[in-house]
Amino acid sequence: MSEVFTKTMARNIYYGGSVFFLLLFFSLTFHTIQALPKRDHRENITEKVINGKHLWENNNCIGCHTLLGEGAYFAPELGNAYKRLGGKEGIIAFIKSRPVNGIPDRRSMPQFNFNDQQLDDIAEFLKWTSEVDTAKWPPNIQG
Repeated sequence: MSEVFTKTMARNIYYGGSVFFLLLFFSLTFHTIQALPKRDHRENITEKVINGKHLWENNNCIGCHTLLGEGAYFAPELGNAYKRLGGKEGIIAFIKSRPVNGIPDRRSMPQFNFNDQQLDDIAEFLKWTSEVDTAKWPPNIQG
């Protein structure tokens, strides 16, 4: 083998590597597109889930909480809150009970004063989120 690294060799490595990784990228993208409908249960998205997602966004819940590993790590993970808090009633009771003892502080979640419909919507959103196949994320019950 020649000990000289020519421009032709460099060009072939560049183009060959580029084509290889481009094909790898497209195949992984195709696999993801095929697998997502089985994992995210999009058939279970209802109007309540959509409204709950809007509440989540409009009240900047992700500014403190994580959802399926995305967001701020100040407050608990909410991807498994439906299971951890005991279902819809547990989520609604938890949100209504904030702030603790009526004394707001740095550790307390603010009181958003949601009406019953909004509480039901956010609980439905968190229920749908808990049903997404996340490959066992979060790794423990507390997130």
